[in-house]
Amino acid sequence: MYYTYILQCNDQSLYTGCTNDLEKRLKQHNESKSGAHYTKIRRPVVLVYVEEFTTLALARAREAEIKRLPRKEKLSLCKQ
Repeated sequence: MYYTYILQCNDQSLYTGCTNDLEKRLKQHNESKSGAHYTKIRRPVVLVYVEEFTTLALARAREAEIKRLPRKEKLSLCKQ
């Protein structure tokens, strides 16, 4: 499975990404030096939204869609 996810950072900003190992990726965002630079300087981060996909292509396409959304719509997704 592949996942598209939204994280809420310590400064209340949102980060969207995709992965095939959600638990490992969250650990990287919060603890590892190999996490994304954006989240590395805004720790801790909290998972607020996730969708599952059967292929990486679908997960990346959804990631791109979410990244184009205004913040208000991203927050609305997180409340579902």
